[in-house]
Amino acid sequence: MTNRERVIAALRHRQPDRVPYQIGFTQRARAAMVEAYGDSVFALIDNCFAGVAAKPGPLEGWIDENTWQDEFGVRWDRSVDRDIGIVCNRVLPERDLSGLRLPDPDDPLRWEGFGEAVAAATDRCIQFSIGFSLFERAWTLRGMDALFVDMVEAPEFVDELLDRICDYNVALVQRAVQFDIDVVHFGDDWGSQRGLMMGPALWERFLMPRLERMYGTARAAGKFVSIHSCGHVQEVFGQLIEIGLDCFNPFQPEVMDPYEMKRLYGDRLAFWGGVSTQKLLPYGTPDDVRAEVGRLLREVGEGGGYICSPAHSIPGDAKPENIMAMIEVLREQ
Repeated sequence: MTNRERVIAALRHRQPDRVPYQIGFTQRARAAMVEAYGDSVFALIDNCFAGVAAKPGPLEGWIDENTWQDEFGVRWDRSVDRDIGIVCNRVLPERDLSGLRLPDPDDPLRWEGFGEAVAAATDRCIQFSIGFSLFERAWTLRGMDALFVDMVEAPEFVDELLDRICDYNVALVQRAVQFDIDVVHFGDDWGSQRGLMMGPALWERFLMPRLERMYGTARAAGKFVSIHSCGHVQEVFGQLIEIGLDCFNPFQPEVMDPYEMKRLYGDRLAFWGGVSTQKLLPYGTPDDVRAEVGRLLREVGEGGGYICSPAHSIPGDAKPENIMAMIEVLREQ
C-alpha cells in the first residue's frame, strides 16, 4: 500500500498493511535532532500526509525580529516561542465589527502554485489545513477574556463574529476541494486539560452549528474531515461524530485514555496522535517509548481508525534518543 492508501484505509476503519504515521517537530526539537544525529535523520521519517494551504494575505509577515503578524492583523510575540508565540495586540478592542477586514479567500494570488503542490504530493495523503479556524480565530481577534464575557453579555455580537469567520472558512474549503485533496483539516483548540474552556452548553450554542457547516462543506465534496483540538474535549465526541467528523487529533494521553477512547468511539471516529509529548518523550526512556508506541500500534491500530503520531509537534524538551526510538518502531512495523 502507498502512504495515501494507508491513511484512507485507516479513515475508513479498515486495516492497512501498517499503521500510518505522521511526525512533526518544533524548531527546538528539530535542532536537537540535528545536533544528535545530523540532518540525514529526517530522511528516515516516511510521513503519510502532505500538507497544503492557501497562501496568506498581504498583512502577514515580520513586524520586527520578535513579532509576527498574521494575515488577520493579529500580532504574535515570538521572543520565547518561535513556532507560535503569544498574542500581543487586540484587533477588536470593542464589540464593533465595522472595521473588521478578513482576507479575501478568492484572491487568485492565494491559490498560485496550489495545484502544483497537490500534484507533487505523489503517494501521500493530501491534507488541506485551516489553522485557528473558528473559536481560536475569534479569540485571537477579540481577546479570550473578552470573548468569554461576550458569550454571556452579547451573544448576538459573537454570532456575527463567528458567522463572518465561518463564511471565510467555507469559502476557502470551497476553493480547495476543487483540487484533488483527500482531507480538510481544521485547527481549533477548545479544551484545557480539565474540560471545554467554554463548557458544553456554550460550545453547542456557538461552535457546533458553524462546525457542522464547515465540515459539511468538505463532506459534500467527498472529502474526509479531521480536526485538532487540544485538551479534555471527549465530552463532545458524540456531537462531533453527529456533525460529520472523521478523525480527531491530537489524542492526548494525558487527558484521555487512548485505549478507552478506541473502545468507546473507534467504530465511528478515527484518532490521530496518542504518543505523549508531555511525559513519555521528555521523561521516559527509549525502552518506555518502544513499549508504548508498540502497544498503540497493536491495540489502537487494530481494525484501522488510527494514525500514530506525537500528540503535538514534538517540543524542545523531548529527548532525541526517545524520538529516535519512536521513529524506529514506526519504521519497523
